[in-house]
Amino acid sequence: PGEFVGQESFMTAGEIRALAVQVGIGPGVTVLDLCCGIAGPGRFLTRELGCVYLGVDASASAVAVACECTGDLPCRFAKAHVPPLPAGSFDVVLLLETMLAFEDKDALVREIAAALRPGGRFAFTLEEGPPLTTAERAAMPDADTVWLTPLDEMATSLERAGLVVTWQEDHSRAHRAMAQALADAFAADAEDIAAQIGRRALDELLAAHRLWIEWLDEGRVRKLALVAERA
Repeated sequence: PGEFVGQESFMTAGEIRALAVQVGIGPGVTVLDLCCGIAGPGRFLTRELGCVYLGVDASASAVAVACECTGDLPCRFAKAHVPPLPAGSFDVVLLLETMLAFEDKDALVREIAAALRPGGRFAFTLEEGPPLTTAERAAMPDADTVWLTPLDEMATSLERAGLVVTWQEDHSRAHRAMAQALADAFAADAEDIAAQIGRRALDELLAAHRLWIEWLDEGRVRKLALVAERA
């Protein structure tokens, strides 16, 4: 239950399963998984709980890996940028580990609300905290993908779209432990990793993880899991 699920996720299998149960994923439930990457969590949930699953990601290579790894699971995948969202309506929309990358959260949440059936649920993880300062943006590699949002602002965006938060849980401690474990693993295999992606990319990867760990320790950021329901 503590197994790490998918190279694109900081969440454990236990955390993902608990969130899925909280949001009501089960047989016959239609699930749209946004920014699914190679769909480790999506494939896990389809296998464990059963659902009608569609994963969407902008990366053709990630979608190709997801399709290759799916086997006999009833999963479908599409390559697309988000927003907009695929046509159709869904019981559940998932957005795991990628809310941080969206600067315009209002536009995203409006699209998600429109894709949910009445009573549908939006389950997501949120890196919560004030926006980065100029100095923090200079220190963080790829800062144009790091858009922190205070919890009250996120709740307001959801409410404007007709979504109401019904559940939330703080995962900061577990997230910090996972970030540390990944940073240690990257450092231990530094030479092999640098040979594949280059020294600069490795240095930036390590710097980003170390900053994130520091901010979690200081309470600068929190990692939350939330469920919001469409009225």
